[in-house]
Amino acid sequence: MASFSEEAMMLLTSWNRTLFRPECNPNFQSLHMIAQLDQNVGPVLPYLNAAWGGFRYVADPPSVTFKVHGRLITIHGDRIAVNAIADEEEADRILGWLIREINDTWDHRADLNPSYESRELPKIIDIVRLLPRDPACRRCGQNGCLPMAALMAEGARGAEDCPVLADDVRSRLERYLAGFNLDA
Repeated sequence: MASFSEEAMMLLTSWNRTLFRPECNPNFQSLHMIAQLDQNVGPVLPYLNAAWGGFRYVADPPSVTFKVHGRLITIHGDRIAVNAIADEEEADRILGWLIREINDTWDHRADLNPSYESRELPKIIDIVRLLPRDPACRRCGQNGCLPMAALMAEGARGAEDCPVLADDVRSRLERYLAGFNLDA
């Protein structure tokens, strides 16, 4: 039986998770999850960024954000945040998968070139210019076009989520957002 150092076997072994509804809109059907990590996973973040092609990499304090299966996942050195969770069972499944991926990436880091780069993201102001900017609308469920534009820039929402866009404007917005490959 081969012997491995403790570091090579597992980077992350324990955590505590909390599920909650976002305070900004307690009527949301989905939950958010924060998993407080008992180990510092900061050293694996540039490798995860390289392996998964993160949206946003931040060096200090280190974090990397991904969009996976329509969810935004941000991994910090001491915690993981995930949006759009249906229930506890799904939270446990997603967290288990993330823990396996973090540990697997750590184990195979010698095969990866760490990436400290972020993808170029759409500019919120460019998205806002295409949205209706009616302060009374809120038909998308957001408190206005600026929060909706921020969600679109992160890939959490798309042009189809604004119910009042004219077809030609929706097409322009879809083309603009498609140029950033936000679904990857």
